[in-house]
Amino acid sequence: MNVEVIKEFGERVHACASKVIIGQPKAVALLTVALLAEGHVLLEGVPGTGKTLLARTFSTLLGLEFSRVQFTPDLMPADLLGSNLFNFQTSTFTLTKGPIFTEILLADEINRTPPKTQAALLEAMQERTVTLDGTRHELSDGFMVIATQNPIEQEGTYPLPEAQLDRFLFRVIVNPPGRSEEQQIVQLHGHQTKMPDPVDLGLSSLISMDELVAIRGMLPEIALTEPLVEYIVDLVRATRTDPNIATGASTRAANMLATSSRALAALKGRDYVIPDDIKTLVSPALSHRLTLSPSAEIEGLRPADVLNRILERTDAPK
Repeated sequence: MNVEVIKEFGERVHACASKVIIGQPKAVALLTVALLAEGHVLLEGVPGTGKTLLARTFSTLLGLEFSRVQFTPDLMPADLLGSNLFNFQTSTFTLTKGPIFTEILLADEINRTPPKTQAALLEAMQERTVTLDGTRHELSDGFMVIATQNPIEQEGTYPLPEAQLDRFLFRVIVNPPGRSEEQQIVQLHGHQTKMPDPVDLGLSSLISMDELVAIRGMLPEIALTEPLVEYIVDLVRATRTDPNIATGASTRAANMLATSSRALAALKGRDYVIPDDIKTLVSPALSHRLTLSPSAEIEGLRPADVLNRILERTDAPK
């Protein structure tokens, strides 16, 4: 196994993405980890922070088919999945595929659509399949959901249910840029009001699907020792007993944390996981899976604050 290939890929993604996306290295890094770990990502941030551009840039660098769906209150499951339409000329039903039949699906403002339509994503996100009229249809090996939501607007929104949130590998907070970064953004994109096209800025595909599948196939070979497995389990189980948390993380979360830790280690050029890999990913991997207790909310705690306390009191392997 040559982890240098994976490290070089991650470095190229970062270098190329930084030509378009200014000041979001953490978001780019977590998207890359999620890609290798075959996970989905929820981007949370106020409007105008580049969430959609980030998703478009990522799909361009991967050479994957890209679809964007604007989630609205009147969006129906069939608008997303497609449907079987009757052809009167042939007297047969013909499958009309919806935008979910893609590789990178940008679910824009996912919390603006009712739970029924949100739930239409569950099977696709977990199993990479779509069932229409009792027939299962396979999605691409590259299928990945990048969803966005605005954390400040509440009117006309539907909070994502726990089952939906649990399908996302990471929740990534996309913060507004700093002053110098904002100056760079205006210098780079300030000549137009429309969204920049990454292709026009010289970006192109860095990897083929076969190469991506081969890289993913290396992850099980990244060593995750028994003490580190115990560490992951202890961290996840601590979220279920902490008095500040009403609902803790699931076993699925523990599995996802283990897989993504392997991906992060490989992107750093190591064929083994260290505790810092796990610590780095605890907040993006677990924060959206927690429901804080009423007392914690009154105290003004955030999920990240509670997770930091759990990290401090949970001994990591030496």
